[in-house]
Amino acid sequence: MTKLSVNLNKIALLRNSRGRDFPNVVDFARKFIALGVKGITVHPRDDERHITKQDTIDLGKLLEDSDIEFNVEGYPSKSFLDLVKKVKPTQCTLVPDSPLQLTSDHGWDIENNRALLEKSCQMLKQNNIRSALFLDPSIEEVKLASTIGADRIELYTETYASAFNTEREQIVWDAFNQTSLEAQRVGLGVNAGHDLDLQNLPKFLKIENILEVSIGHVLIVECIEFGIQKVISNYLEICDK
Repeated sequence: MTKLSVNLNKIALLRNSRGRDFPNVVDFARKFIALGVKGITVHPRDDERHITKQDTIDLGKLLEDSDIEFNVEGYPSKSFLDLVKKVKPTQCTLVPDSPLQLTSDHGWDIENNRALLEKSCQMLKQNNIRSALFLDPSIEEVKLASTIGADRIELYTETYASAFNTEREQIVWDAFNQTSLEAQRVGLGVNAGHDLDLQNLPKFLKIENILEVSIGHVLIVECIEFGIQKVISNYLEICDK
């Protein structure tokens, strides 16, 4: 079974647009958990344009000593890693995004960031936090990931989402499948996320042993259109299969 982790960034973005604590991020985490979600994801950035450091701390307290996985994503700057050490989430996904990026849009070039990633993975391991590296579908990068102490990879799935329902769909899916198989062969767990939705997720999860999918932007839009209970129920049904 694949675990669904809901990314709360867009809930925080809605809140920040009005200048008061509504909608409340922690309350929405509780709503999703009550509906059966087993993971919560956030991506705090230095400018706090959506999730803030305080949100991350508050969610860490909510999920402490629970069976709900807490996944904190971000670029491994000193300030980010200090926050992660304080919160101690279940998992930290290291993402190669700059402060100027609108959203994450590529995976790591591991060879050119080896020292940073090795040091970060070591720190996470010392604090009993699972590490994951955000990667494009690349067997070469997976092989490198297995040499620097990472526990998992997270496949950046935008190219699959863009190819879905086009003539390139099967070719792109095959690339993700081969990357996942190689990751598992070298002992890495496999997560996935970015632009997955109710339409393209069933095909993607024909890839075996995807441990977790992290979904935020599209899921929140679907909740607005179809209702939170129906959307989460549909996602959990797909993941359970």
